[in-house]
Amino acid sequence: MSLKNKRLEVMQFLEKDVDALMEKYLIPIDSIWQPSDFLPNSETTDDAFFEEVREIRELAKDLPYDFWVVLVGDMITEEALPTYESWLMDVEGIDQVENGGNGWGKWVRQWTSEENRHGDVLNKYLYLSGRVNMKEIERTTQHLIADGFDIGTDRDPYKNFVYTSFQELATYVSHNRVAKIAKDKGNKRLSKMCKIISGDEMRHHHAYSEFVERIFTVDPSQMMMAFHYMMKQKITMPAHFLRETGGKIGSAFEEFSNTAQRIGVYTSTDYVDILQKLIERWDIGNITGLNDEAEKARDYLMKLPSRMYRLSERMKIPENSFQFKWVEPAIIK
Repeated sequence: MSLKNKRLEVMQFLEKDVDALMEKYLIPIDSIWQPSDFLPNSETTDDAFFEEVREIRELAKDLPYDFWVVLVGDMITEEALPTYESWLMDVEGIDQVENGGNGWGKWVRQWTSEENRHGDVLNKYLYLSGRVNMKEIERTTQHLIADGFDIGTDRDPYKNFVYTSFQELATYVSHNRVAKIAKDKGNKRLSKMCKIISGDEMRHHHAYSEFVERIFTVDPSQMMMAFHYMMKQKITMPAHFLRETGGKIGSAFEEFSNTAQRIGVYTSTDYVDILQKLIERWDIGNITGLNDEAEKARDYLMKLPSRMYRLSERMKIPENSFQFKWVEPAIIK
C-alpha cells in the first residue's frame, strides 16, 4: 500500500472519534467569548463608549514601540486565517464536499470559527488605540493572504498535524507573553484579551497533539518519519511571507521575528522548548513497533533539542528597532 493510501486509511479510521474530540476541545458558540466582550460597547446611548475609547488611547501611550510591532504582527498572522483553513481543507483525508463533508472537514470549520475571533478582537483594539497605521496594516494583511504560504507539509496529514501541534503552542507562548507585558504596563483590558486568546491556542495545541498521539498508536513508523521530516526542515512560521507595502515577499518577517526575540515574546529558545515538550508529550523515547528507518529518525529527534539549545545560545539579535510602516513613531499629546 502506498504511503498516501495508508495515511488516508488511518484518517478514515480515526474519523469515528472526531465528534468526541470536538466536544472535548472546542467550545459551543453560545458559550465561548466574543470580541465584543473585551471592546467598548458602541450601542450605548451615553458617553460611556467614548470614555472607554479615551481610556484605551491613554493606556496605549505607555506601551513601547517594539511591543506594538509584535502586537501588529501577531494580529496580521491571525488575520491570515483564510490561508490556513484552505490549506487544511486540502489535506488528505479532510473533505468538505462529498456527502456534505466528513468529520475532519467539520473539525476544520469549527476550529476556524474559534480562531477567527482572535484577529477580529485584536484588529478592533489596534484601530481604537490610535498608535498604529491601520491602512499599512491592512495592506500587509491583504498581501499575506494573497501571497499564501508553503509550510513544507504537502497534503500529508501526519506532517500537517505535527505542524499545527507545534504552531498552536508557539502562538500560545507569543500571546501569553504579550499579555504579561500589557499587564505589567497596567493595561488590564489588553492583557485579558491576549490571555484568553492564548487559552484558545493551548486548547487547540492539545487537540492537534492528541491527533498525533492517536496516529502513533496505529502507524508509529510513518508518524515518526513525519515528525523527523518536519523538525529536520524546521517549522516555518505561518507569516513567513510577511511584507509591507512595496517590499518583497518575506522581507518584513525577519525584522518582525527580531523584534519578538528582542522583547522576549517568542525566542529561538522557545522554539527548542516547544520541540522538547512535543518529544515528551508524545513519549518519543518509548514508542514501540518502529522499523529501522524510524528508529534512526527517533534517535535524531531525541538528540536534536540539546544541539539546538547550543545554537540558540549563540544567536545575536539586533539591538536597534526596525522602522515599520505599521507603527510610525507617534506624537502623543
